[in-house]
Amino acid sequence: MKARIHAFISGRVQGVAFRFFAQHVANMLGVTGWVRNLYDGRVEVVAEGEKEVLEQFLAELKKGPRLARVEEVEVAWEDFQDEFLDFSIKFSG
Repeated sequence: MKARIHAFISGRVQGVAFRFFAQHVANMLGVTGWVRNLYDGRVEVVAEGEKEVLEQFLAELKKGPRLARVEEVEVAWEDFQDEFLDFSIKFSG
């Protein structure tokens, strides 16, 4: 079953290559969507794919790259919209 997540990751998640990590993991898992830094210090992720694969993706986001310290991941599960062709890095929002 396909699904969509909208996640906000907080902690030490900017300046530690978190966006590149998220893009790498998404590409390995076949997840589409985007990631961006927010002005408040969090990282925002919107991703689509098979529900089980998105759960794996979330598990990796909760770990983060080596230099990150993820404190909290807020996730909203949404209906699949088939909106994306790939997984991209957006500029701050």
